Amino acid sequence: MEGIDLSEIKSPADIRKMNLSELTQLAAELRGTLLKKLSAHGGHIGPNLGMVEAVIALHYVFDTPEDKIVFDVSHQTYPHKMITGRMEAFTDPAHYDDVTGYTNPAESEYDLYSLGHTSSAVALAAGLAKARDLQGGKENVVAVIGDGSLSGGVAFEGLDYGATLGTNFIVVVNDNQMSIAENHGGIYADLRLLRNTNGTAEPNLFRAMGYAYRYVNYGNDLKSLIEMFRAVKDIDHPVVVHLNTMKGMGLPVAEANKEAFHFSGPFDLKSGAPLHEDNPVTEPEDYSDLFAKEMLQKMKADSKVVTITAGTPGVLGFDKARRQEAGRQFVDVGIAEQAAVDLASGLAKGGARPVAGFVSSFLQRAYDQFSQDIALNRQAATFVVFYGSMFGMNDETHLGFFDIALLSNIPDLLFLAPTCKEEFQSMLDWSVRQTELPVVIRTPGSTAVSNPEIKVLDDYSKPQYEIVRQGADVALIGAGAMFGFMSQAADLLAKEGVNVTLINPRNLSQLDTDALDALKDYKTVITAEDGIIDGGFGQKVASYLGEAPVKVVNLGLPKEFLNRYDYSELQKRCGLTPEQIAAKAMASLK
Repeated sequence: MEGIDLSEIKSPADIRKMNLSELTQLAAELRGTLLKKLSAHGGHIGPNLGMVEAVIALHYVFDTPEDKIVFDVSHQTYPHKMITGRMEAFTDPAHYDDVTGYTNPAESEYDLYSLGHTSSAVALAAGLAKARDLQGGKENVVAVIGDGSLSGGVAFEGLDYGATLGTNFIVVVNDNQMSIAENHGGIYADLRLLRNTNGTAEPNLFRAMGYAYRYVNYGNDLKSLIEMFRAVKDIDHPVVVHLNTMKGMGLPVAEANKEAFHFSGPFDLKSGAPLHEDNPVTEPEDYSDLFAKEMLQKMKADSKVVTITAGTPGVLGFDKARRQEAGRQFVDVGIAEQAAVDLASGLAKGGARPVAGFVSSFLQRAYDQFSQDIALNRQAATFVVFYGSMFGMNDETHLGFFDIALLSNIPDLLFLAPTCKEEFQSMLDWSVRQTELPVVIRTPGSTAVSNPEIKVLDDYSKPQYEIVRQGADVALIGAGAMFGFMSQAADLLAKEGVNVTLINPRNLSQLDTDALDALKDYKTVITAEDGIIDGGFGQKVASYLGEAPVKVVNLGLPKEFLNRYDYSELQKRCGLTPEQIAAKAMASLK
């Protein structure tokens, strides 16, 4: 058979003209094209390779976009984008960045939501189905959710409600036996039993919740998928279609090492080796690796110390070997941030010393638990935030710079912002030892910058700003990662003969009023933080100094859902370069 001209596929209507043989050829060519782009560009590898056939079959059988498909997380939608008019973004290197890594309604009518967090598709689709029913519509509504996403509480909530609709509602469970790392939770024993019995086992979670249930044992077989989707199309009641798929399908190294190839930068197609592999001798230490080493030492020294992750152990520096080394003192609750926070609360209440690590963008899913079950009950748990930065992930679904405003304003929750690895280690040591209050520690970026001259404290429970330089007229207060830029700005000002006060605040949830009172007669105080200005640290300072004659300037990020921004351009836009900070200080003196 001649190869299929992928450039001629503009919409799902083009693949609906194909026979099974042509569709099989299409799957092979989509997978090959994906591998070419992913190996050169990076991205989510395993999720997309494993869903090629399922996506083709969905668009082949269902009348999209009239029929509605909601992809959970949506990091498995590269094949979907290829079929729905965005092929050039996968075939032409010059257009590789034309599309996001997730569904995005701004790109296509086939994308219903901007989604990058997990477990929400079933509830979203249930809402679409209810809206259809209220208006007398007849379209199919399909939620596509992975087994890893089923550990999230909102997935159960959506399934619970969806079962009551009594009308067309189709939930496709893509079961590849993996989350980002291995799955954790009791539900996975049920899924394993269903796979092992070709879908016939009882108990069956989905039937127990009120769904009809269908199973496809080889979820990468187009013929089986098409037959199954045809069987449930236009169904008049809720049904779960359970697919047994292969994560990383078509790339042997990804099939064999699913965790490493969930997401990857550019890699060699033959060996799977990274094209830009870090050299451990020359590459700087990062906070993930530093955190894992610190926690392994603490867990070995004290059996009550527990490290917790919500499905992202790699972010915490815990690869498989380290997880095995930690044993039962390392807990992965699956993708369930709310449960992770409450587990930490229970551990603290029971006398253990819990330390939970989160990606900044994901911790917001557990806001109520931080407020009620941790802060209100003053449980002495430690929470370490990773990628909380304008220099972290830059997709609109994974922004990491809202955490300061979110968490630092919760009463009785201490929010610490170290500026370097020595300060981070000191804060972590103190937080694990103390038993009085909950603590959030925000890692300052990714690279573990060393500053041996930093003055660490024995107790961080009360606000105590560090006056690094003592000057007059102008004060620069740099929080966390921004302290380095403020320090550089102070050096620039010194060259101009300006004597500056430079302050490391350490604590972003409480104000050191003694230190701030000493600034009331200054001409200008400039604060800088690696987070949004609205509700952030700087506004607390400005509010306190509001009645003083001193002018307060808050530097930080806008309250916007920024998407795939350029880091240096955003820094300049926000006036956060050392040169811009120094210029603003000089202008204030004039």
